[in-house]
Amino acid sequence: MGVFNIYYSQTSDKDFKTGADQPEKYLGLLKNKKVAVVTNQTGIVTRVEYYNAAKDPSTGCAKAIKTDTLSIVDFLVENNIDVKSIFAPEHGFRGDADAGEKVKNGIDVKTGIPIVSLYGSNKKPKPEQLKGIDVVVFDIQDVGVRFYTYISTLTYLMEAAAENNVEVMVLDRPNPHDGYIDGPVLKKKWESFVGMHEVPVVYGLTIGEYGKMVNGEKWLKNGIQAQYTLIPMKNYHKKKRYPISEKPSPNLPNDQSINLYPSLCFFEGTQVSVGRGTDLPFQVYGSPWTKNLPYQFTPKPNFGAKDPFLNGKLCYGENLSDYPKKIQELNLEWLIKAYKNYNNPQQSFFLKNLFFDKLAGSDELRKQIIAGKSVKEIKSSWKADLERFSKIRKKYIIYND
Repeated sequence: MGVFNIYYSQTSDKDFKTGADQPEKYLGLLKNKKVAVVTNQTGIVTRVEYYNAAKDPSTGCAKAIKTDTLSIVDFLVENNIDVKSIFAPEHGFRGDADAGEKVKNGIDVKTGIPIVSLYGSNKKPKPEQLKGIDVVVFDIQDVGVRFYTYISTLTYLMEAAAENNVEVMVLDRPNPHDGYIDGPVLKKKWESFVGMHEVPVVYGLTIGEYGKMVNGEKWLKNGIQAQYTLIPMKNYHKKKRYPISEKPSPNLPNDQSINLYPSLCFFEGTQVSVGRGTDLPFQVYGSPWTKNLPYQFTPKPNFGAKDPFLNGKLCYGENLSDYPKKIQELNLEWLIKAYKNYNNPQQSFFLKNLFFDKLAGSDELRKQIIAGKSVKEIKSSWKADLERFSKIRKKYIIYND
């Protein structure tokens, strides 16, 4: 008789569990080890407290009397794991920094554990930052898109860990874009922090599978390989979409923004806003120079964007917040529509720094749009590269459809 705890993920599918919500698989591996953790606000464990004297009459099972969530760091400390440091990715440990904003080092107020930024000038952990560490636990909800930087953070972590004889343990989480792949495959010349590997925009792997691929294909510097441990999810199906319980960054606040993100993020390399500084980031797009488009909005500073692009300027575009479809391929129609409706003789549609090419993975997509190629023509040009990637990807899939 009494109270006991179990841990499982915050989802309506009770048979599904994230890697973090299966502590029986990893706590024993971390005992008596010196541990660092790479995580943010998405690295959570859901704790459900049951009282076995209070049974549900319909099932005969113990009834839940309390549910709460705690960060993976707090959970490890609570279970007497020796956590020496926290590494914070883009947007910071608490996930409240703007995209591209420098993330500062500091101390976690709750635990007193030092926080080391892995964004800005220190994207790759230095040897002194890994000194004395046995295992680095990586627990972050990724978005499953090449230019979302958490996979780049994982890559640099694996590289530094391999160079310093430190194990990497990934607690896996869902890919919110399920198992589809689409988009241009990055060309090596355009490698950057928003695209480190020759993969398509949407690559159809969980972050744990992606790390296995990076390791297995020897994509780390000089072909080195990390000691890599993956804690897989339970009852995860690649072609099922799972709701995200914590927003992965300030401007991806809900499932719809994540659904639209792979298609709309290309606008970040243009004179068109994607709604940063509005209540609908990555759910609207527009600019002052696309006046033929029907929707109007004005970006203003807010929690997710302290100085948003086109701040204070009336923009004309489209509102996609009620877009009814679950997107399973890149939608280029919005990008091409904005290009065709753009009228500004002072500035070209594409930013002069050609950030668009980094997002696209080469200069081909930009040139195709300028040349007036159709969506069908553009997508047909991706086919051979996607087929080559599919053969690589297949080797690292660990979950059923």
